[in-house]
Amino acid sequence: MSLYIPEGIPPVVSNAMARIERRLPFPGEVLVRQGSRVEPEDTVAQTLKPEPPQIINVARSLGISPRQVHRAMRREVHSNVEAGQMLARAPGMLGRSCIAPVSGMIANIDNETGYVTIAPDPTVYTLQATVRGIVMEVIPYEGVVIEAPSAQAYGVFGIGDDRSGVLQLLATDPSDIVKPDQIDARSAYAILICGAGVSAAALRRAVQEQVRGIIVGGIDESELHDFLGWADARSWQMGLHSWQWPSPLSAPDPKLTILVTEGFGVRPMNAATFDLLSAQDRQEALIEGITRLRRPLRRPRVVIPLMRNVQVEPPHPSLRPGARVRLLDNDHLGQIAQVRTVATAPRRVASRATLPAVEVVGDDGVALWLPRTCVEVLS
Repeated sequence: MSLYIPEGIPPVVSNAMARIERRLPFPGEVLVRQGSRVEPEDTVAQTLKPEPPQIINVARSLGISPRQVHRAMRREVHSNVEAGQMLARAPGMLGRSCIAPVSGMIANIDNETGYVTIAPDPTVYTLQATVRGIVMEVIPYEGVVIEAPSAQAYGVFGIGDDRSGVLQLLATDPSDIVKPDQIDARSAYAILICGAGVSAAALRRAVQEQVRGIIVGGIDESELHDFLGWADARSWQMGLHSWQWPSPLSAPDPKLTILVTEGFGVRPMNAATFDLLSAQDRQEALIEGITRLRRPLRRPRVVIPLMRNVQVEPPHPSLRPGARVRLLDNDHLGQIAQVRTVATAPRRVASRATLPAVEVVGDDGVALWLPRTCVEVLS
């Protein structure tokens, strides 16, 4: 298995200006102006979020026929009802009552089925900045774009919403496996830097202790399946229209954000990413878990705001002799090597395919030829 990242941005950026786009799920009101300085907990926009309709089987609840429901109703169609108020009552001294489960408007009374539909009142949805920075662009009715000088680390896939927290180093080595008992009350509201793997039990413990995010080298497929409660293979499908993986419909937010830097299985986190994150231990950070597989492509990342001046654009290092690269093939995933030769013509590699290739030398001094798509330039 190989992973090809077409944007050319290295997986580790030590200092660059990060652009963070924050958008409402529905049109609403933007509460900040261009040039405003924001903190992670500041509300930048808000909207009214519609709730799904509530369909109540009033006939069954009252023990009457569907045609009697209209006479038993205590509220008319298009009238408002509060949660806990009497919605309908069966005739007679000992007639049953039906209580409204939510506040909203009665949208329909069906005399054929005995069902009553309530359209719940919309709820207020607030959008937080999630990062310290400056609002550089206001998107009318939708959201904002925030810029912040930051160190950034990208992953291969993630799950969960954008969340802010404080980085906490939980692994002393990139090959460590995090155990559930390592996560306790001291991890609350933190983004945990783990090693090579994490179990479903540890993830459930993290949710219990209100952990904001998990950064880990790899995760076993069965452990992720167990944690998310996926019943079948359909849960692994991406969104049909958004190309987001996993589909938001099959994988609701798991209450924390998971960012995987290498891939499935027990995979030690690559040294460059681990060194960057561990150097920023106890620093405030933003973890983005959304993974989108078509343009505009989106990789999960960790954004760590810095207090010093940085370059405006992230680097785009070229593939050249002497460049440091991260290997992406299955046998060497996550290892760091140095480019010795970039072939000028297609070359035969270990898989017996002839294609554009590059010769790299690992830390052990062993040289090997790999397809260009199996290396990711670090610097």
